[in-house]
Amino acid sequence: MKNSIGGYFELELNKNKEFHENAICLNTGRNCLEYILKVNKYKKIYIPFYICDVILEPIKKIGIDYEFYKIDKEFKPIFNFTLSKEDAFLYVNYFGIKQDYIKKLSKKFKNLIIDNTQAFFDKPIKGIDTFYSARKCFGVPDGAYLYSHKKTNNTSELEQDISSNRIKHLLLRIEYGAEKGYEYFIENENSLINQPIKKMSKLTHAVLNSINYEKVMLTRKNNFIFLHNKLKNKNEITIDIKNIKTPMIYPFLYPNSNKLRKILIDNKIFIASYWKNINKLIGPDSYEIYLSNNLLPIPIDQRYSIKDMNKIINIIIKNI
Repeated sequence: MKNSIGGYFELELNKNKEFHENAICLNTGRNCLEYILKVNKYKKIYIPFYICDVILEPIKKIGIDYEFYKIDKEFKPIFNFTLSKEDAFLYVNYFGIKQDYIKKLSKKFKNLIIDNTQAFFDKPIKGIDTFYSARKCFGVPDGAYLYSHKKTNNTSELEQDISSNRIKHLLLRIEYGAEKGYEYFIENENSLINQPIKKMSKLTHAVLNSINYEKVMLTRKNNFIFLHNKLKNKNEITIDIKNIKTPMIYPFLYPNSNKLRKILIDNKIFIASYWKNINKLIGPDSYEIYLSNNLLPIPIDQRYSIKDMNKIINIIIKNI
């Protein structure tokens, strides 16, 4: 359908190009995984314990077998299984800091799938199925990118998603702040459950076309480096800063951090809790549980300056 000429104005957005302009554009990251599993006809997938439980949605929808594996303190898989041609191995680019390790892993596992939902700016490795989630990094209600070495013939025939009914939380945050829109943020998250595979919506495309990606990458990296220089001697996660590209957050692992988390939140610095669902899957003495209980994912994204990072640092140093 052609766009109308004249009449009232639409939301004014820049018309540039998307960062992943050569990817398959779908509605959610979990549907990217469903696409990969279907097109490759995998019968089983190995997934880490330390991962968001929504990853199970497409696996259960298709009805294939799955098995969990542990990770060590360098976020490397503890894995001694032999993969068949019908088995897939999923690895998460944790926090966007594991790209160099992924290059090594790609030579070890043939049927590797990379979850880059925390590493939007890390380019895929040729021949390795890789997916990204846009709303993890930008103010969009949905949207995901997929690089697949196998493609179906009917991707263009997919129904296009509609996002205009999912943006209330984004608009409320602009005018009233994060707290006012949180209820609608959760509503939006719930609306994405069990969605069929669809093409990315026009609205999400439009927003993603309007972003200055170079500025975003520079801001994120500068904020990350600033925090790391201040916290590296307190952080239990070893980070090779030379190989960092554009992380999602700064992963600060500090023992018994619940008090510090509360202090940060009381100061309106919202710190997420990653993947409490794993308490039901793995023993209490595991490294995964320790991460779930003690990791502080500190925001470093393009909305914030070094001044904001310094505010965070002052609170942390004062309270550890």
